[in-house]
Amino acid sequence: MAIFLTKESKVLVQGMTGAEGMKHTRRMLEAGTDVVGGVNPRKAGRSVDFDGRAVPVFGSVADAIAATGADVTVVFVPPPFAKAAVMEAVDAGIGLAVVITEGIPVHDAVVFQAYAEKTDTRIIGPNCPGLISPGQSNAGIIPADIATKPGKIGLVSKSGTLTYQLMYELREIGFSSAVGIGGDPVVGTTHIDALAAFEADPDTELIVLIGEIGGDAEERAAAYIAEHVTKPVVGYIAGFTAPEGKTMGHAGAIVSGSSGTAEAKKKALEAAGVRVGSTPSETARLVLDRIAISA
Repeated sequence: MAIFLTKESKVLVQGMTGAEGMKHTRRMLEAGTDVVGGVNPRKAGRSVDFDGRAVPVFGSVADAIAATGADVTVVFVPPPFAKAAVMEAVDAGIGLAVVITEGIPVHDAVVFQAYAEKTDTRIIGPNCPGLISPGQSNAGIIPADIATKPGKIGLVSKSGTLTYQLMYELREIGFSSAVGIGGDPVVGTTHIDALAAFEADPDTELIVLIGEIGGDAEERAAAYIAEHVTKPVVGYIAGFTAPEGKTMGHAGAIVSGSSGTAEAKKKALEAAGVRVGSTPSETARLVLDRIAISA
């Protein structure tokens, strides 16, 4: 099994006819994703050829859903127009919106996240790499050839780069799903949402949680793990060497005093029974050790 995305998922791409949308639609198709359409009001009625597969372009998300039964959309729409694109998908009743776009104003993200919370639409992102269920489907920009083997590890991460590294280092074990939730101050799906889904997934035996400095998402995840997660969890926090008071990388990654530091997050996770690596490679070794013990 997998979480949020399976081989049955029918995927739309909002912004498919742009440069990034074209490139990553091709990569998603190569990974076996069932991309059933793109959305661009100015190019409705056309189709785009991807190595012999013609993907139709629709004028709206609602039209695309009506014609194809799509239940997932991947958003590559530029930042000034991303809020409207996401809200259009929500209004159309899409089940999952994966918002890849970087640089969306925080206010816009607040608006569309609040809008979606009143509906059945799940949002992943913004500013995220998306998610992949190896051997089934890939929605976003995660390189499918990093880990092609389905397996028993579930991964949830704020960082796209660290998602790729851990997937590569653990490629022989394989993944049920890997979910990049994004590192912006406001995101839809959280660590806790993914933890709950992996806990409920019978094919996920171990969970890897990747966080980073700033905010309190990892501390809240630690509290959730202590109360609700029975499966082993291995963690990594990026930013142990970050200087205090300086914004690092993602917009949400700022440390003030002891709040939001990598050390504080590490202690919270360890108090909940999570083994936390000091580097990505050590984190991978902790996963391999735990799987060997349970084998």
